[in-house]
Amino acid sequence: MDLEFSSQEELFKRVQPALNAKLAELHRLGYPYIQVSDIWRYLVEEKWKKSHELTLSDIVHDILHVDNKKIDEYLKGKISRSRRSENVIETI
Repeated sequence: MDLEFSSQEELFKRVQPALNAKLAELHRLGYPYIQVSDIWRYLVEEKWKKSHELTLSDIVHDILHVDNKKIDEYLKGKISRSRRSENVIETI
């Protein structure tokens, strides 16, 4: 059975239960500031950036087994870059 998704949003909705399970794990382990969208963005922008032909099971596996510290570092890096950009604009 081949599953095809017409958009990233449709895929996101399909794997939402796995994302919610990962989020619950992250919150239990002391990462209460991480949101579902952070997990998704990390995977799309970092893990799956060069991947092609991922199956639904590959995607769910990646969601459930992604390294928690890598998500945390990714998010903190994004926040840091965002703050630096804001500071540059404010000083101009």
